Amino acid sequence: MKELGTGLAEALGGVAPWLEAGDPTQMTIARHMAGAFPIRGRVPRARRSHSSAIWNAFDTDLMQQDGTRSDAVSKSELIFDLAKLARRDGRLAIDTEFVSEGRYRPLLCLVQVALAPRGGSRGARIELLDPLRNGFDPGPLAEVLADPNVEVVFHAGAQDVAILKREWRVQPRNLFDTQVAAGFAGLGAQTGYGTLLSRVLGTQLSKSAGFTRWDARPLTAEQLDYARSDVEELLALSDTLESRLDASGRLHWAREECRRLEDVSDERTPDEAYRRLPRVSQLRPRARAVARALAEWRELTARSENRPVGSILSDVALVEIARRQPRSVQQLQGIRGVRPDLGRRRGAAVLDVVAAGAEADAPPVESWSRDGPDPNDAPRIALCEALLRQRVSEAGLAYELVASRADITEIVRAVREGGEPSGVRTLEGWRRELVGAELLDLLAGRLKLSTQPAGGVRVEREG
Repeated sequence: MKELGTGLAEALGGVAPWLEAGDPTQMTIARHMAGAFPIRGRVPRARRSHSSAIWNAFDTDLMQQDGTRSDAVSKSELIFDLAKLARRDGRLAIDTEFVSEGRYRPLLCLVQVALAPRGGSRGARIELLDPLRNGFDPGPLAEVLADPNVEVVFHAGAQDVAILKREWRVQPRNLFDTQVAAGFAGLGAQTGYGTLLSRVLGTQLSKSAGFTRWDARPLTAEQLDYARSDVEELLALSDTLESRLDASGRLHWAREECRRLEDVSDERTPDEAYRRLPRVSQLRPRARAVARALAEWRELTARSENRPVGSILSDVALVEIARRQPRSVQQLQGIRGVRPDLGRRRGAAVLDVVAAGAEADAPPVESWSRDGPDPNDAPRIALCEALLRQRVSEAGLAYELVASRADITEIVRAVREGGEPSGVRTLEGWRRELVGAELLDLLAGRLKLSTQPAGGVRVEREG
C-alpha cells in the first residue's frame, strides 16, 4: 500500500487490514477508496470506534429531560468497582442493546451489568453503562471478561459477545449462556429469555421497549427499566439451570457448548462475503474473479461509509455485473437489479474493479462448494436420523442442539467416500459421546436398528 502514500495506507489499514501492497485488484479498489478519507492519515470521524467511551447510564444525558431519575452516578471509579466486585464474586451477567439498521455493523448503545455472589442472585446489583458517552474507558471491565476465573453469563449471547469483542477489543472467556444451558435442561434449544424466566423462576418479563432507538439520547424511563429487567434475574436463572444440569450430569456438556461462543465474530473478510453470494459457483472462472473483486470493493466501501453492504450493491446485482462485465456506465445501468444511482455515484469505480477482477486469478470452486446430496444416500440419512432422534429423546435434548440435516448428510457422504468428515460438530466433543460415535458404527454396519411396539427404536450392536 506504500504506492498510495503513507496517510492513505494507514487510513485504509484501519478499515481493510486484508489489503496487500502489490496486488493489482486490491490497489484498484484502494485508489477508489481515496475519496472516502479526506483527512490524511486519519480514519473519518464517523468510523471511529466508540469502544473507549463508556459512562454510567444514569448520567443526566440518559435521564428524562425532567430529571425524574435522581439516582444518577457519574463517578469515574464505577468500572473499577464493577471489575473488583466481579472478581470477588467470580462472575457477572451482561446484556447489551444495539442498533444495526442502516449500518455496516451494529452500534453498541448500552451495556447492562448485574453482580451478585452465588446464592444471592435475587438481590443483584445492576448498573447500566453508556458506551456512546465520551470520558470513560471500559478497560477494567473488559479485562474481567477475559479472565478465565470469572464466569460471564449471557442469554442468547452470540451477538453480544461478537460486539463486545470488536468494540472492547477483548477475547471473552468462561462464558455461560442460559439459552444454551436450557437446551441441555430439556427446555428447548432456542427458548427466549422471558419464557425461560416464566418456566424456571415464575417471573414475568415485560419486553415493551425492546425494539426502540437505543442510540438516541436521552433514553426514556421505559427504556431504562427494560434494560434493567434484561439482567435483573439473569444470575438467578443461571444458578437454577446450573444446579439442574449438575444434578443430571450434563453441566460439563453445557459448558463445553458455551465455549463455542468464544469464537463468534461479526468481522467479515471479502472471501467470506464472496462465498455467501448466491449462485456464484455457477459463474465461469473469469466471472468468479470479477465477483470476488466486486465483493471486496463492496465490503470496503460499506465499511468505510458505515452503511449496509446491500445499500452499496445488492448480491443479485453484483453477481449479474460479474457475469456481464460491463465496459461503460450505460452498460452497467442496463443490468437488471442495478439501482439508477449506482452509475452516477460509483460507476467509474465499479468499471475499474470489473476490469481489474477480469485479470485476476479465479477463486477455485472446489475449495469451498460441494455437490448436492446423492439421492442414493437418502436411506442412510434416514437411518442416521432415526438413531439420532432416539438418543436425543432419551437424553431430553433438542434435536437441533445435536445435529442438523446438513451435518447428517455430510457424515453420510464422507463415510461413503471412505473417510470421516472434519469440522462436523456432531462428531466432536459431547455430541460424539452422545451419538456421534454410534452414527459412524451404524454406517459401518456395526449397529442395527429396529422399531419397538411401545414406540421408539431399539439399538443393537451386531455380532
